Amino acid sequence: MRATIAGVSTVALQTLRAGAPRRAWSRASEASLVKAAQRGSGEAFAELFRRHWPRAHRAAWLVVHDATAAEDVAQEAFLAAVRALDRFDRRHAPGDDVVAALSALPPDQRAVIVMRHLLGFTPGEIASALGLPRGTVNSRLRRGLDGLQEVVER
Repeated sequence: MRATIAGVSTVALQTLRAGAPRRAWSRASEASLVKAAQRGSGEAFAELFRRHWPRAHRAAWLVVHDATAAEDVAQEAFLAAVRALDRFDRRHAPGDDVVAALSALPPDQRAVIVMRHLLGFTPGEIASALGLPRGTVNSRLRRGLDGLQEVVER
């Protein structure tokens, strides 16, 4: 896949993962990196990528249990982040509440919710990636969303 989104392709992501040398950004705060990346700094985005790639890949692997598919999922997540970077505003992100609510769910429900609502996979794509019937994916999504609502309303 060589789709380019906001000047970053999956080939560029693979190059970043290979360990390009760190620059002055290595000591920058997360907030300053996001702001610089929003302004178009490739180096700031590269540093964000280097910081978050290992966890993104590990999380993807825990969902799909396949190294190749995990790389694809993690790369797609980074490309989605690039697409949404101009809309990112930490002041309005209920990130901690969502993370807490997600962590309260069983892993099977958490996986399909993350794939559907954070990574943008369709239910059919989730079913294929996880080797599940589509009905199972749909029921896990429904139970997971109901569980999230219950946790958030407490």
